[in-house]
Amino acid sequence: MTEAQKESLRFLRLEGCGYATIANTLGVSVNTVKSYCRRNNLSCIQKPVQSAEKEKLSLSYCQHCGKPLMVTVKTKPRRFCSDACRVAWWNSHQESVKKKAVYHLVCAGCGKLFDSYGNKSRRYCCHTCYIADRFGKA
Repeated sequence: MTEAQKESLRFLRLEGCGYATIANTLGVSVNTVKSYCRRNNLSCIQKPVQSAEKEKLSLSYCQHCGKPLMVTVKTKPRRFCSDACRVAWWNSHQESVKKKAVYHLVCAGCGKLFDSYGNKSRRYCCHTCYIADRFGKA
């Protein structure tokens, strides 16, 4: 690579261009660009957020703790800031959770009706009924 190409490569990389874009612009191989960037500590350059990309971001808040969340427009919106908040919210709002896979079954041990969430092949309502039916009543 010539010195002019190296300067152009450095400028384009600092502007946030990717390896393929730089390679096509300079007429060199993508691997040449990658190697040069790696050797000159240009591989971790992050693309600055342009004004058009700033418009793609919207602000929402965690449903549990209220922390602000940055959400990109064309992605699924986040509801929680972390797994801990998600689990805490679910545990405190179990009546609000939309359970789609609830099965109403009859216990093979005691004969009572019970609800099973997510497992339609369950046979017993509890461990006690399983033990009693499997090993006999003690």
